[in-house]
Amino acid sequence: MKKRVVALFIVSLMIVSLVGCKKDTKYTEVNLTEVAHSIFYAPQYVAIELGYFEDEGLKVNLTNGLGADKTMTAVLSGNADIGFMGSEASIYVYNEGEKNYVVNFAQLTQRAGNFLVSRDANETFAWNNLKGKTVIGGRIGGMPEMIFEYILKKNSIDPKKDLTIIQNIDFGITAQSFQAGTGDYTIEFEPAATGLELQKAGKVVASLGVESGMVPYTAYSAKLSYIKDHPETIQKFVNALQKGMNYVNTHTSEEIAKVIKPQFKETDIDTVTKIVTRYKDQQTWKEDLIFKEESFNLLQDILDSSDMLAKHAVYTDLVDTTYATKAANK
Repeated sequence: MKKRVVALFIVSLMIVSLVGCKKDTKYTEVNLTEVAHSIFYAPQYVAIELGYFEDEGLKVNLTNGLGADKTMTAVLSGNADIGFMGSEASIYVYNEGEKNYVVNFAQLTQRAGNFLVSRDANETFAWNNLKGKTVIGGRIGGMPEMIFEYILKKNSIDPKKDLTIIQNIDFGITAQSFQAGTGDYTIEFEPAATGLELQKAGKVVASLGVESGMVPYTAYSAKLSYIKDHPETIQKFVNALQKGMNYVNTHTSEEIAKVIKPQFKETDIDTVTKIVTRYKDQQTWKEDLIFKEESFNLLQDILDSSDMLAKHAVYTDLVDTTYATKAANK
């Protein structure tokens, strides 16, 4: 009798084990590294918080790359399956001759998402105010810095001669450095820009997104080999993102803020709502995820103006619209 009970117990354990294995393999895991963790990327967080990725059978492991250079390194090394960053990084890799280069398959934002913060809360701002001043900028060759210089040139300001741009402060600590007394101005994403205002350390005086116009600021990309080996995963990933995009384009700032609040635990709901409104009002998010050729060409023109482009890359080599088009037409 004892042997029979033991046998039944072992069989039960095997069944539980098998059920557990089934549960573990329910989702395909995707390692996603983002360039920064910002309310700027609200559609992505909506997709995470509302379970759109799980609906597609995916479990997304999200990490913050703290900059496009580190995010691209994660993708090339295989630590990330998908990278979310400015597409300039993919052009640099392509022009360096990498055979297993990185291809952009979905564009999320169509404007820059950073803001110029002044130390003088009473300033009546004009771009000429920057002459002779010190600004905490971004990494050489990165989108935040190139967009800033693009705007300066549009306003007849020479980035090299008319002001001092600090470019050696780590992406993740620029707001802290500014608050500690560095610079007259700083370029910040949200929630850091509004955070400086709330702490009375500065005032947002200009939106780089408004000043620069419609620019393909951030996109999702993966190595050629990953896309070739995992086309279904890429499609499911883009399907989920499109649902997130649809949500932000059909819901109020208050509704969006409530959904994404768990991603920003240290930011109160009123501040999240204010930031979402700021991004909605400047038409930050596209209606679809299709990365169009004219947007890619504009990006390369901006790289050209910053002397960061060795040669123009081929659009059809670095952009694949198959998945975004299919998701938009579902």
